[in-house]
Amino acid sequence: MLWFQGNRIQLARYSFGILLRNLSASKTTLPVLTLFTKDPCPLCDEAKEVLKPYNNRFILQEVDITLPENAAWYERYKFDIPVLHLNGQFLMMHRVNISKLEKQLLKLEQQGAGG
Repeated sequence: MLWFQGNRIQLARYSFGILLRNLSASKTTLPVLTLFTKDPCPLCDEAKEVLKPYNNRFILQEVDITLPENAAWYERYKFDIPVLHLNGQFLMMHRVNISKLEKQLLKLEQQGAGG
């Protein structure tokens, strides 16, 4: 009886491992939306609110352009934040254009699904 229970535990662990692998694999396929921001930035706060309904479709990465290591981004975007990049490519600045975001996310999702 103990041996049987041991096998069941091992099987459960194995299944759980597959589940975790599948979950982590699906997470790595999410595109990265980079928000170039600083504090304070009311337009950036507004952009984050507008993006909330889409948070399950991308990984949001915030880059504070005022940090010393981001000096190049500061020089480039100091008058234009918020600026958004999708997977490292410029997407938009100043305000979130939902239709443009939706179009680009859909394109990436279709590419990820092999289409």
